Amino acid sequence: MTNPIERRQFLQVSAATLAASLLLRGVVPVSLPEKLDHILLGAASLEVGIAFVEHFTGVTAIPSGVHPGRGTWNALLSLGNRRYLEIIAPDPAQPSVNNPLVSSLRSIHEPRLVGWAAHPGNLADFARKLREAGITIEGPTPGSRKRLDGHLLKWEIVSLADTDSGLLPFFIEWSQDSVHPSVDAPKGCALQSFAAETPEPEKLAATLKTLNLDLPVKKGEEPRLHAVISGPKGNLDLYS
Repeated sequence: MTNPIERRQFLQVSAATLAASLLLRGVVPVSLPEKLDHILLGAASLEVGIAFVEHFTGVTAIPSGVHPGRGTWNALLSLGNRRYLEIIAPDPAQPSVNNPLVSSLRSIHEPRLVGWAAHPGNLADFARKLREAGITIEGPTPGSRKRLDGHLLKWEIVSLADTDSGLLPFFIEWSQDSVHPSVDAPKGCALQSFAAETPEPEKLAATLKTLNLDLPVKKGEEPRLHAVISGPKGNLDLYS
């Protein structure tokens, strides 16, 4: 019968050997937030955002639809199983919509991260737990978007009143009759890393623990998100 201690030591050595082998071959194990649904890349125009991503990764995102009444439209790129990149920009067909996000997007000189979304499971239960914890939120709020093929996507969203300078996500639950956007968005890219930087990493880590999120946190001079997306052509470094 194998000694439990010997078996544990064997597994530890095997894991260490595998990690060393991956590093020697230039392969870095990926650790991503388990509940990450998608990341948002803001651009002054959708054409600029699509070209920016294609230039670095070699993969072209495709326009996916508009957000009626919100003044934006988007293009999508799959980042693997139930993860995707949303390029979001002002919709020229909705010039009169008064939305702070649209004004912010119009002022972007180079595409940058403008947020991210997490899927916590049952959104109504999650919202109740947040309120019980004394966290101010808005929602669940229903949302929808008609794709260019006419199919309607539906979801619900919970938004935090305090996003800690944009480092914290909004929370989404997709309708059961909606296909997750990662399924039929263009493939070929992968999310290699996604983390937050902040001068107060301990404070952010405590908030993330309350929200049951495992976003990596690093100490930095200013609050910002950092993502690395790999594609056939190369890597794309993104910051907020």
